[in-house]
Amino acid sequence: MKITIETVVKAKLGRVWDAWNNPTDITQWNTAQDDWHTTRSAVDLREGGKFLARMEAKDGSQGFDFEGTYTRIVPHKLIEYRMSDGREVRTEFIEQKESVKVRETFDAETENTPELQRQGWQAILDNFSRHVEAKA
Repeated sequence: MKITIETVVKAKLGRVWDAWNNPTDITQWNTAQDDWHTTRSAVDLREGGKFLARMEAKDGSQGFDFEGTYTRIVPHKLIEYRMSDGREVRTEFIEQKESVKVRETFDAETENTPELQRQGWQAILDNFSRHVEAKA
């Protein structure tokens, strides 16, 4: 099962692309809940390159590595990757008048309901949009 989410970011395409792929920016926007945060991030943005975002509860009670390998990169348009568990993700950057639509389509996992997954990924995408617009 594939799930698709999207947001519109009121910023230039270059700024959106950079914030999506810059490890420093990622640690600032990559969270679904206020009691979690991304403590570190690494990006090797090339086909075959790896990425990692370490996500942890702020109270230190739990955490996990969100990681994978880039399978296709079209600069300023598309990023595809395979997560470490084998699921695939496609992120599109669609330039519009004075904004960019960011659309993510990902393979659902089986541990959580599709709606819970949609909500979590959408929350992260909404944080991304707020982060970019605040810096634009």
